[in-house]
Amino acid sequence: MYILLMGPPGAGKGTQAERLIREYGIPQISTGDMFRAAVKEGTPLGKEAKSYMDKGALVPDSVTVGIVKERLSKDDCKKGWILDGFPRTTAQAASLDAILHDLGISLTAVIGINANREDLVKRVSGRLVCRKCGASFHREFRPPVKAGVCDNCGGELYQRADDNEKTIRSRLAVYDESTRPLIDYYKASGTYVEINGNQPMDKVFDDIKQALKKANA
Repeated sequence: MYILLMGPPGAGKGTQAERLIREYGIPQISTGDMFRAAVKEGTPLGKEAKSYMDKGALVPDSVTVGIVKERLSKDDCKKGWILDGFPRTTAQAASLDAILHDLGISLTAVIGINANREDLVKRVSGRLVCRKCGASFHREFRPPVKAGVCDNCGGELYQRADDNEKTIRSRLAVYDESTRPLIDYYKASGTYVEINGNQPMDKVFDDIKQALKKANA
């Protein structure tokens, strides 16, 4: 299964990715993970990326695409992967197509989880995170047993600085503008499947599995 996962902030990508990892035994690969691994391993591309990151500059596509290809070529990706955070533009999507062609594989499906924007604002603006173990809670949908305290480890719960309504609405507007061309790109190739993220988590996961089953038939 070679899955590209898309969705706005708060759509539930993280939750569904965890389930997909367990279901199919494949790794989730995010842009951030790839960069950190390449820098840690000291690969030539990792060193080049670090030189940009240290200056606070954007890493150019030529380097990003090279790092993606390095990562997708590793042994743990032989059975498949869940790609998250790349591509972000149609130019990167075309580069990903070229990478997959070189590796002799093709996308099983592009899964886009979407949800009502007001629901997304409510989900993200109520999110709480444990400072100690990173577990996530929600003021309304998944409150901790004791206010401000993590159920798992007893750590302090806090709200991230960018998890406020104004920032969330801005991030959603940017997401909509930047991803619309990508969605059109993958619709044209017949690989895009939109999943209703307003449903219960179990139903969302069932819909994703059905979409993957159909795409892999």
